[in-house]
Amino acid sequence: MKNLFLGMMLLVLTLSVQAQTKKNKNAKYTVEVNGNCEQCQKRIQKAAFSVSGVKMASWNIETHQLDVTLNEEKTSILAVESALAKVGHDTKNVKATQEDYDNLHSCCKYERLEPKK
Repeated sequence: MKNLFLGMMLLVLTLSVQAQTKKNKNAKYTVEVNGNCEQCQKRIQKAAFSVSGVKMASWNIETHQLDVTLNEEKTSILAVESALAKVGHDTKNVKATQEDYDNLHSCCKYERLEPKK
């Protein structure tokens, strides 16, 4: 009887640990992305959708907020931010290279903030 009880407790513990490490298939994030115009909006959303596992991406011109829904089994928000940086748009976590930023159209060049030292 004692062994049966211990076995059941071990099973419950194992299942709860597995449930905690399971990745979310519909994780939602909001990321601030620098940009200015509709051309930026199209570029930002296209870059986000280029990452496998992104299900939804919508960037608001006025608030600079990118709402993203993604499958965490296939990608991460950091991968999305890296894709945005490659097309010239900074986020809090990933900055575009100067070369990628310089490739933006003149109306798309936003004010870049220097990192805090």
